[in-house]
Amino acid sequence: MRFTLGQELRQEQKQILTQRMIQSMEILQLSVLQLEERIDEELEKNPVLELDSEPVNQTENIGEESSGTTNSTESEDPETSFEYEPEIRFDSTSGSKEEFQIADDFAQNYSDTIDELPARSQNWLEDQNERRNDAFANIPSPSQTLQDYLTEQLGWFDLSPLLRAMAERIINNLDPNGYFPFDLNDFLGANQTPEEPALAQEALAIIRKLDPPGVGGRDLKDCLLLQVRQEMPNADILRILISAHLEDISANRLPHIVRVTGFSLETIQEAIAELRHLNPRPGANFYAESAAVIIPDVFVEKNDENQYVVRLEEGRSQQLHVSGYYRELMKNRETEKGTRDYIKQKVGSAQWLIEAIEQRRTTLRKVAQAIVDHQIDFFEVGPHALKPLKMQQIAEVVGVHITTVSRACDEKWMMTPQGVFPLKRFFSGALAASDGGEEIAQDTVRLKLREIIDKEDKHDPLSDDALVKLLDDAGIRVARRTIVKYRQIMNIPSSRKRKVWNT
Repeated sequence: MRFTLGQELRQEQKQILTQRMIQSMEILQLSVLQLEERIDEELEKNPVLELDSEPVNQTENIGEESSGTTNSTESEDPETSFEYEPEIRFDSTSGSKEEFQIADDFAQNYSDTIDELPARSQNWLEDQNERRNDAFANIPSPSQTLQDYLTEQLGWFDLSPLLRAMAERIINNLDPNGYFPFDLNDFLGANQTPEEPALAQEALAIIRKLDPPGVGGRDLKDCLLLQVRQEMPNADILRILISAHLEDISANRLPHIVRVTGFSLETIQEAIAELRHLNPRPGANFYAESAAVIIPDVFVEKNDENQYVVRLEEGRSQQLHVSGYYRELMKNRETEKGTRDYIKQKVGSAQWLIEAIEQRRTTLRKVAQAIVDHQIDFFEVGPHALKPLKMQQIAEVVGVHITTVSRACDEKWMMTPQGVFPLKRFFSGALAASDGGEEIAQDTVRLKLREIIDKEDKHDPLSDDALVKLLDDAGIRVARRTIVKYRQIMNIPSSRKRKVWNT
């Protein structure tokens, strides 16, 4: 390291990303729903961007500029020729301030010209209003919260104002499961009045009588005990099992429960069957999230030659184009210079978006088709025929970087003859075949593992070592620790917990 003052000449390489490259990467990563939202945002911000019901020929607007040539009419006037492409540099010491920001003099110095620019067409405005109305109509109404539901039920009781206020205070402190996991003295705090402990005890007793059953319990055991009614079969046995043997039930240690309690195995199994009908989280239903809407970005279909080909969900992206009126206004020498500069900047922004969407379309189609060509057996036979595939393989086929493949597959879904799957579902690691043949996809091994476990004798379930042996006989070489990992991923319990005890 040296510190000197002076001039020197040196050659170095610096990474420079243009605004177009950054926007192209952002657009590529968007799903079709996110792309629609991005288009709506751009339509609101950019007056030169238009949406037509019929696609507009973009050859003059995009094709010539992307190939490095310009329109002959525009090239006659250097002020109206479109060669504007600012760069974003990661080296903050190089470049001028103008490289990091775009001046908008039109908004400050030529605001009087805004009134002369045409407003959006009536059809466009009506289309936007219709889209907003549809969006509002499809917004689900707010679901009732647990607190609202319980507070409504307090009206069934003739409560004094102080008792009702205490009950509402407790209700508002229930956790998402519907539990009240506090000691009443700790809940009331050091500043409690002498009458508040008895008031809180009475309010909590009332809340425990409300629907859903089990609400207000301090923990899981308390919650389940609140749901046991005396008229239920084996009610007394249920209370004993809940109070002292929940862990034994979870571990399927039924013989141990028989020895400790003296109940028969059949009686315990009947009580456990009733226990499974109780709700361990009575408040959870009020916080259930609605399922996300999935719109496939890619569709796989067979063509006339009986080959699988991909088709993209285009949405409204093909209907975007740059307004011809604003282009003519930009070319007109009589237009104020500030107005022309403003329009030039907006036209540049619009064309960047259109070209980025076209680049997304091209890349996604190539990546999806390469995946389909590799996984033909998956579409013909089913998920168990999935082949090992890495993103690097697709990157080499398409001729792009592996990060581009990752962005293209991110949050994208494919509609196939076998169902709807995320694009990343088709990438799978490989395991060696026991006979030295072709490698086997990890997902195929998991499906085979589940198939074996589903067919096992539940009175004598297979151990992990036995599963390793059966998979090896099926031509799949896998270690025992891998079996354990796959079981955990698929939420398959151990052989002890899968065992069904004979009565």
